[in-house]
Amino acid sequence: MRSRTLPLVLTAGLLAACTGTDDGPDEGDATVTLSAPGEQLTVVADDGPAAASVSTSRVLFERSDVVVVAEADDRAGTLLGSSAAVALGVPLLVVEPGAAEVADELDRLGATHVLAVGEVEPPSDGVEVVTAPATPEAVEQATGLRFTGAEEVPAGADADAVAGLVADPPVALRGDGTASSGTSAEGSLPAVQRPDPLEDTFVLATGESVAGIATARAAGARVVLTGGATDPRASDDVVTALSEAPSPSVVALGAGFAAEDGLDWKTATALKGDQLPGGGQLLFPGRLIVALYGHPGTSSLGLLGEQDLPGAIDRAREVAAPYEEVVDTPVVPAFEVIATVASSGAGEDGDYSYEAPVEQLRPWVEAAGEAGLYVVLDLQPGRTDFLTQAKRYEELLQLPHVGLALDPEWRLRPDQVHLTEIGQVGVDEVNQVVTWLADLTREAALPQKLLVLHQFQLRMLPGRERLDLAREELAVMVHADGQGAPGAKLGTWAALRAEAQPELAWGWKNFIDEDEPMLSPAETIARVSPTPDLISYQ
Repeated sequence: MRSRTLPLVLTAGLLAACTGTDDGPDEGDATVTLSAPGEQLTVVADDGPAAASVSTSRVLFERSDVVVVAEADDRAGTLLGSSAAVALGVPLLVVEPGAAEVADELDRLGATHVLAVGEVEPPSDGVEVVTAPATPEAVEQATGLRFTGAEEVPAGADADAVAGLVADPPVALRGDGTASSGTSAEGSLPAVQRPDPLEDTFVLATGESVAGIATARAAGARVVLTGGATDPRASDDVVTALSEAPSPSVVALGAGFAAEDGLDWKTATALKGDQLPGGGQLLFPGRLIVALYGHPGTSSLGLLGEQDLPGAIDRAREVAAPYEEVVDTPVVPAFEVIATVASSGAGEDGDYSYEAPVEQLRPWVEAAGEAGLYVVLDLQPGRTDFLTQAKRYEELLQLPHVGLALDPEWRLRPDQVHLTEIGQVGVDEVNQVVTWLADLTREAALPQKLLVLHQFQLRMLPGRERLDLAREELAVMVHADGQGAPGAKLGTWAALRAEAQPELAWGWKNFIDEDEPMLSPAETIARVSPTPDLISYQ
C-alpha cells in the first residue's frame, strides 16, 4: 500500500482498470469509461478547487465525452452542476482564473461536449459548449433530465448535500438566494451511456472540494465525509463505512491529507473495522474512562477483586454511571487489572513479582470486552523490566479493547525490595515499551491503545521530558495515583502537569478508604482541571 501526495502525477498510472455497460452505446450517444483506482489508497490533496476537481476526475474517469463545468466561485453553478454531473454520470470540473489544468483535463478525457452551468467560460475551444443558467429548468432543457424536485442547501452544507446525491431520482440542488436568472439553455447534450458504477471505491472527503465529491458520486463511488478530520480512525461513521466493504479502494480527497503522516496504516486500521468501547478508533478526546482497579479474586488489592466477574462488570458500570450526569463526553466503564503483582518474596525467578497467567486473566478481559468495557493491564515488575513483562501478555494486548499500564512505584533496582523505597523507571525503558506496543498496534491494525504511566512523585519517571509521544498508535497518559487529602492530591496533580508535553493524556485515581475524604464524581470533575481522561477507583 502506498500513500500518494502528488495526485496530478500519480493518477496517470491509475487508468488501467475500467468498467462499462454490457450494452454498447447507440450511434451518436456520448461514451463514459470509468477507471477504478489501482492502489488501496490514493490521495487527492490539491489546494485549489480547480486542481482538486481535475485530480478527482483523473483518478476515477478514463474517458468522458460529456463534462460539466462551473465557475469555482459560483455557488449556484457548482451546486446545480453537481446535480447534473451526478445525474448524467460525468465529471464536474470547476474553473479558476489563470488555472490551465481544466483545459488539459478536457483534452485527456476526450470531451466533445461541455455543459457550462452558470456564469462560466469553458477553458477549451475544441468542444461544443452547451450553456445553461444555474436554474433547474435550463439544465433540464440542455440535458433532457427531469429533476424530481429542488433542494435548498443551507450555507455550509454544500458538501453534505452533494455527497447525498444519487443518479436516480435526480434532485436539483440550489443555494438560498444564489440562483441565476433566466431559464433558457443554448444547445443540448447528446444522450450519455452510463457505465457500471465504482461501488467498491470509497472517497474519504474533508468537504473542501465539492466538485470532487460530485465527480465521485457521478462515478458511483461511495463518499464518506470526515467532518474535516484527516485521520480516518477518528470517526466511527468512517470506520463503519469502510469496514462494510470486502476489499475497497480508498481515495482521500482534501488538501489536509497531504500532511497526515501514516495515512496508509491509519486507513488500513479503519478498513479492518475494530472499534473501541464508545466507538471510533482514537481514544481522546471523545470519551471518559472510569475504571475499577485491582486483581481478580483478591479483595486486598482493590475494588476489582471484591466480587466475581459478573459482579465486577456490574460494579464498573455503577461506578461509571454518575459521571454521565456531569460530563458531556461518552463515559466508558473499565477494568484496570493488575496483571503482575508486586511480591514480598523473590519467587522462583527472583524478580519479586507474581505474573498472573494469561489464561487466568483471559475470561475477565474477554467478558469485559463483550460487555463494552475497556481493559488496562497493569504491570508491577519488581526487579525485571517493563518490556519483558509486557511481552508476556501480547496475545491479550492484540485485542482491540485492551491497553497497558506501567507502575514505576514497583520497579526495583537489583538491590531493592518492595515497601522499603518507592521505585522508579528511566524514560529509556518506557520508550522501549512505547516502540514495542506501537509496532504491535500498527502491525495488527488495531485501534489506538492506551499506555498509562502511574506517577505520584517527580522522581518516579526521570527524564519524562524525553518520553516518545510521536507514535500515534498510542495515547500515552500520566496517571496521578497518589492518595490522601484532596488539597495534597491536587498539589501533586499540579506538580506533575508543570511543563508537561501537551500531547499527554491525564488520569486521576480516587481511593475509597485512603482519601480524606474521597471526591465524589461531581467534585472530581469540578475540582480536577483539566478534566481527566481516565478516573480509576481503588
